[in-house]
Amino acid sequence: MLLSIIMLLGGFILLIFGSNWLVDGASDLARRLKISDIVVGLTIVSIGTSSPELIVNLIASLNGNTDIAIGNVVGSNIFNVLIILGATAIVMPVSVKSNTTWKEIPFSFMAAIVIFFLANDELFNGYPVSEVSRTDGLILLSFFAIFMAYTYALARGHNYVPEVNYKKTTILKSSLLILAGLVGLFFGGRYLVLGAVDIALYMGMSESVVGLTIVAAGTSLPELFTSIIAALKKKADIAIGNVVGSNIFNIFLILGVSATVKPLPFNRINNLDILVMILSSFLMFVFVFTGKGRKIGRVEGGLFVAMYLVYIGILLTGNHHILEHMFR
Repeated sequence: MLLSIIMLLGGFILLIFGSNWLVDGASDLARRLKISDIVVGLTIVSIGTSSPELIVNLIASLNGNTDIAIGNVVGSNIFNVLIILGATAIVMPVSVKSNTTWKEIPFSFMAAIVIFFLANDELFNGYPVSEVSRTDGLILLSFFAIFMAYTYALARGHNYVPEVNYKKTTILKSSLLILAGLVGLFFGGRYLVLGAVDIALYMGMSESVVGLTIVAAGTSLPELFTSIIAALKKKADIAIGNVVGSNIFNIFLILGVSATVKPLPFNRINNLDILVMILSSFLMFVFVFTGKGRKIGRVEGGLFVAMYLVYIGILLTGNHHILEHMFR
């Protein structure tokens, strides 16, 4: 029990330091290379903080644990918007720029729609079973290539405005900070989850409840800490770019790679989760305009968090099974 508590506290400490190092290193690198924070948030930061999902999904696909592979991506995307963006907005309202509003957020919404159609072979094609096939995986990877091409064009076309009183750092130092941050986030998330699971089981919680709550959220902890730290450091572009970029990477890259490695059978019960993911992505776009000055404010952040608590309540009580007949 003592070891579990040490792992839990150690994991939190590593996550805090790791997220600080990652945000600082990414910001320094952006300024050094004269590219915008949003591009760094959409690429380096979001890829780095999505690494736990990638590792979990590759292992799950190779081991045939397909429910974990799909559930990890969909659950992480829901957590990213409702908890990470919600909690970040509560701590510090998140400003959203025009490009993010009209291009990146709609792209993440489109990603949720695409996986809904690709996964539901029974519903749309009349097939006896549904799966995310290797062909579907290649389609998802093609969308990822399009997104990376867009990000490259965004980086080239952005008019960089240098910051006043900025102390220059070397590219090597910035890169080492990013690497140290990613290592801290990886091991911090791992130790925190292991410690939390051990403590929860010791206190009598069932493994299924632990899996649906602590473990499911565990792979998204890097995004949570990174976005909150970025918001506190007045780096809103990194905060929103981290969430949006991670959601796009999770579906187009991680699920694309997973399905290409091994086709992923899909249970229509999971359509509830995909619909919640679609709804959360849509609300992320809507809430930009309900706050003051194109911001996702504290009220909207609170609504996101409340929605997640309702969603988890439905999952834990098993009420999502009553929706199965909708997708027959």
